[in-house]
Amino acid sequence: MKLAIMQPYFLPYIGYFQLIAAVDQFVIYDNIEYTKKGWINRNRMLQNNKDVLFSLALKKASDHLHIQQREIAEDFNYQKLLNQIKGSYRRAPYFDQTFPLIEEIITHKDPNLFHFLKHSIIKICKHLDLKTEIKTSSEIDIDHTLTSENKVLALCNELKAETYINAIGGVNLYSKEAFRRNHIDLKFIKPKPFHYPQFGSEFMPWLSIMDVMMFNPIKTIQTNISTNYELI
Repeated sequence: MKLAIMQPYFLPYIGYFQLIAAVDQFVIYDNIEYTKKGWINRNRMLQNNKDVLFSLALKKASDHLHIQQREIAEDFNYQKLLNQIKGSYRRAPYFDQTFPLIEEIITHKDPNLFHFLKHSIIKICKHLDLKTEIKTSSEIDIDHTLTSENKVLALCNELKAETYINAIGGVNLYSKEAFRRNHIDLKFIKPKPFHYPQFGSEFMPWLSIMDVMMFNPIKTIQTNISTNYELI
């Protein structure tokens, strides 16, 4: 059984979905600390031929709260964000098939940050026909006081993973020997570049999956998700 574990991200880049597609079970962390200035509640899109940040505004709270303890701000202007996205992508070739999905995601009414993000990830997976089983970390029976590599190993062992695949950014965080001692093969997924036309301007890589969906047919996206990476 192949397993991956990640924080939830807001409309993440295509590599996130390559990781989901590469495994049998995908665990989303809800009981680890929210990270400021990361990608949990923000991402990048194309606007006027430039990459710009967009985000979910959160209620002010301690930086030490878990993701599942954070909430979206009551005054977050969903319509303003949708208008920004519509203004940026209304001329994109696959706007009509993509925007209703984005609208459904952004207008989801659950104020809990984790629930909101998990809902969005599941919706995109369904849209792209990714059938990987998705689990929530806190619902798995392990010692949740564990951290870092020890927590990952505990989740792997509880779920009987034979292979653990991590995003390439974690290559220096984990020891292949530690995983080998637990009879688990540790791999890292490295996305390959995926270039496509964006209004004829200079290509901006690694934007939100939303950008990919606005400019590409689903079949092309599925092919890139399933093949356009290497495992190291």
